[in-house]
Amino acid sequence: MPRFLVISTALCLSSIGVAHAAEAADDQPIIVTGYLDGYRAISTTSATKTDTPLLDVPQSIAVMTERQLRDEAILSIADLVRHIPGASAGQGEGHRDQVTLRGNASTADFFVDGLRDDAQYYRSFYNIDQVEVHKGPNAMIFGRGGGGGIINRVTKSAIAGSNKASATASANSFGSWYASVDHNLALGGNAAVRVNAYYEGLANHRDGFSGHRYAINPVLGWEAGPTRVQVGYEYVRDARDVDRGIPSQAGAPLKGYRDLFFGVEGTNRADITAHMATLRAQTELTDTLKANVSALYARYDKIYTNAYAATPVANGQVGIEAYRDPTVRDNLIAQANLVWQHQTGPIGHEILVGVEHTSQDTDNERITGYFSATDPSAANRRAVIDFALPLAIPTPFFIAGPQGNGNRKVASTLRQNSAYLQDQMSLSDHVDLILGLRYDHFDLAVTNLFSQARFRRADTLWSPRAGLVWKPAPKASIYASYTRSFLPQSGDQFTSLDATTAALKPESFDNYELGAKWDIRPDLGVAAALYQLDRSNTRAAGPLPGSIVLTGMQRAKGLEISLTGHLTRQWQAVMGYAYTEAKILSATTAGPAGRRVAQVPHHQLSLWNRVDLSPRLGLGLGLYHQSRAFATISNAVDLPSYTRLDAALFLTIRPGIQAQVNVENITNARYFPTAHTDNNISTGAPMNARITLVTRF
Repeated sequence: MPRFLVISTALCLSSIGVAHAAEAADDQPIIVTGYLDGYRAISTTSATKTDTPLLDVPQSIAVMTERQLRDEAILSIADLVRHIPGASAGQGEGHRDQVTLRGNASTADFFVDGLRDDAQYYRSFYNIDQVEVHKGPNAMIFGRGGGGGIINRVTKSAIAGSNKASATASANSFGSWYASVDHNLALGGNAAVRVNAYYEGLANHRDGFSGHRYAINPVLGWEAGPTRVQVGYEYVRDARDVDRGIPSQAGAPLKGYRDLFFGVEGTNRADITAHMATLRAQTELTDTLKANVSALYARYDKIYTNAYAATPVANGQVGIEAYRDPTVRDNLIAQANLVWQHQTGPIGHEILVGVEHTSQDTDNERITGYFSATDPSAANRRAVIDFALPLAIPTPFFIAGPQGNGNRKVASTLRQNSAYLQDQMSLSDHVDLILGLRYDHFDLAVTNLFSQARFRRADTLWSPRAGLVWKPAPKASIYASYTRSFLPQSGDQFTSLDATTAALKPESFDNYELGAKWDIRPDLGVAAALYQLDRSNTRAAGPLPGSIVLTGMQRAKGLEISLTGHLTRQWQAVMGYAYTEAKILSATTAGPAGRRVAQVPHHQLSLWNRVDLSPRLGLGLGLYHQSRAFATISNAVDLPSYTRLDAALFLTIRPGIQAQVNVENITNARYFPTAHTDNNISTGAPMNARITLVTRF
């Protein structure tokens, strides 16, 4: 481990004791509503589907509150996961969110209020109270997927009896700008409507990049005795350039061309329109029995088109390929739960019984780009051009239909029915046990619309969960846990089922974890976890050309440490460190066993501090470091290690009006944070600044 990582981590951990002593005599008031008025959350409902303190959950969970999102000017999933130990962002081909959690990459393990939101698009935080990152598989709670964990966004609810509003406006030095509003209006004493909306004009350091996105989310809520209901609708629109970064050269990212766009202006575009309707309701049937239901209907209509570098720069040339990908998806997810608190002798029980139904219909097409208007053959799928400025990339022709080499057109239907049972047992004042089991019937059918061939795979799967929590002190816990998840061989978007993959068992993910958590104070906590995550039933090429068989497995193991909260009244800090070793344990078409998993650095360190020098003036300072990683499983292209420093200034102009300035990459470091292939490598932004104004009334 680099020396400065050891020193920084030690300083952060040693500051716990100093801060604790300084605050021991204080009677600081704390607002407890599931999270504090700061960077620290204290409970979650999504980890167990019951309201459970994070201290009592036998799993590593990182929570980022709205306050931290705002202070660091975090506007994307990619920016958020920099602060999550054991997590890293993927490029997502320049048109979607993609993350790697504990060595397992996913484009679909995203949730909103505990329900799956799995389409490929960029998510915003304009209507979010907090973001929860659950690390390690846990199909008992979340169902299929989630091999390395999941990301859950908790949305803002309508608050009965309250009238409040806020507005935010910001702009950065690249020309990007952002505006949002949040208005909660009381409708009598027991109902309210809340409207969140935003618009963002997109710009960055890359040549010719532009776009915009916007959304609106009205929510109606009302209360009647013990019953609370929330009904919402969200409209999302995002239109932007698709940017897949730069190629490699001699086993490293191409140097000296950080801003150069390897695409075709006017061709590289992505456009998505999404409509999402939600229902959340809960009631207390008796003093010990609660019920809740939730549902989400979403329609996603998306198309993206891109030309991109398909080869390294070599001998003064680079290869370019292109394709277009339209998708329409309809999701319907419904869930119902009963939570019963019961005592059997000295043992307390909180029993969860639930059912869930998922219905998902997807139409997807892959339209290859050819560099001939009349010949859609493999020979015309790549254009080799001279690497000279300006790049002379010919305009591709997108020829749909079965005659096109590499084209596909499929319709998939997914039906999943689930039932689960969980018991959170309090065995004594010091020992808790959680046991759970989920049943899933997973039925997937994919039709090739060119040949009309239909492939189907149905699986009945059982997903266990077991966790033991020992509390040597009321505010400290040590836990051990085992969890499992599964993923069908069709991939996380369920568009690639064929005769070979339909015959293969689903992939499985088994997580073994030891951890400890300590609530030093209600507003300051530290956590650590050791884990081993085994992924089995992975695929590789078979002995016959074009065949695929199940092979050995992938293993990730590591250490994660985090600290979050107030070190003093004026000083808030968030620290995260992860050591991750993720390897392929079986030979694949990419090479022999022992290769490292793509985009998983051995070391990651993130630090963020906010110090309020006075009631009106505050300063922020952040650091992010990650060690060397590989762009893909080929291990042929390095993503060099890097360190980035950020800073911020906070000013209260008058009550209800705050301004802040965030400066990113103050040392102007050159770095390569993400990749998609060995030749689609994103470049980090140079030093830039964002100014933000927030008003509340």
